[in-house]
Amino acid sequence: MTLERMAPRHLPAVADLERRCFSLPWSLEGFAEELENPNAYYVVVVEEGRLLGYAGMRFVLDEFYVDNIAVAPECRRQGVGRALMGELIRRAREGGASFLSLEARLSNLPAQGLYRGLGFAPAGLRKNFYEQPREDGLIMTLFLKEQEKPI
Repeated sequence: MTLERMAPRHLPAVADLERRCFSLPWSLEGFAEELENPNAYYVVVVEEGRLLGYAGMRFVLDEFYVDNIAVAPECRRQGVGRALMGELIRRAREGGASFLSLEARLSNLPAQGLYRGLGFAPAGLRKNFYEQPREDGLIMTLFLKEQEKPI
């Protein structure tokens, strides 16, 4: 299993995995645009030339947000998601992030377990965040810097 920065050569496999994992998938062109975005960072996990998963985030100043993470269904619970998230966390720390945030479907308990195991904590709810099926999104945040306490 190897982590690599997402590159144009990965896009067909990324778009295919996206269609397999999500009811409203991003397009290949959407991922291509993210590769050109200086405020985005996307990585893939490959093994013997096969894409096992990908993840990406965007950032503004010291605020980092996970856009997407997907692991091939047959490769789940094998450390791929943990490796991807570990790389995003590493890169966010390296980039001076105060925090890293994401949403997870309320019904996606395995994903929530992964994020909690990495130190993320529930921070709120986005009503009707997901479609097909419609579902609330649980906002989860990992604070990376000591937060100032309000006066």
